[in-house]
Amino acid sequence: MSDIGDWFRSIPLITRTWFAGSIIVPFIGKLGLINPMNLVLAPQLFFNRFHLWRPITSTLYFPIYPNTGFLYLVNLYFLYHYSSRLETGAFDGRPADYVFMLTFNWLCIVIVGLLMDMQLLMIPLIMSVLYVWAQFNKDTIVSFWFGTRFKAHYLPWVILGFNFIIGGSFLNELIGNLVGHLYFFLMFKYPIDLGGRAFLSTPEFLYRIFPNRRGGVSGFGVPPPRRAAPQEQAGFGAGRHNWGQGFRLGGE
Repeated sequence: MSDIGDWFRSIPLITRTWFAGSIIVPFIGKLGLINPMNLVLAPQLFFNRFHLWRPITSTLYFPIYPNTGFLYLVNLYFLYHYSSRLETGAFDGRPADYVFMLTFNWLCIVIVGLLMDMQLLMIPLIMSVLYVWAQFNKDTIVSFWFGTRFKAHYLPWVILGFNFIIGGSFLNELIGNLVGHLYFFLMFKYPIDLGGRAFLSTPEFLYRIFPNRRGGVSGFGVPPPRRAAPQEQAGFGAGRHNWGQGFRLGGE
């Protein structure tokens, strides 16, 4: 148990908090401590009865059924793997900027979820983080099924296409990719590469709550420096399962 505790404490703070919530909330629903229907987004209840907690719980909750347990574990792995590397890589020393990125992506996904009557938002948010990681690590080599190797830049779209071929569903991945692209384009591509206006910036109050650590700089004047990375294996996270297919609560 001490080894597990040491490993858990070694996870970066923001990722650790997100990771822990993504374990606690699903198991609360699994154990019946709270009716799972109170954890999903349910746009009608959000708008008509002001269930303001649902955008948060629907991002952390995932139904754990016999046929979705592996899918849930793959999502946890992706969360841990890519969020940790972003937090300690491109956003190293800049926790406020990382919190802002997660918040922006989450708000965009919640808006889409409300408009499209979605129930579960875990996969789109994780996929948006994976997309941003892939943009910062475009030349990193990742492995896929049957020994296929390619640059990380293509990983989000390979996962989307693979999931569509296997299960015929790609909506969650597509939403995550588009939201991740929107963040990266507005924060970096448009103002820096294209010389446009900077539409996004981290609010000052976040710097007061999450002060920069040594080596970090306030805000984003230029893209965060990407650490030189050797060829990195994506491991079992690189699409070995139809992990992104959407689920409606109550389906076994």
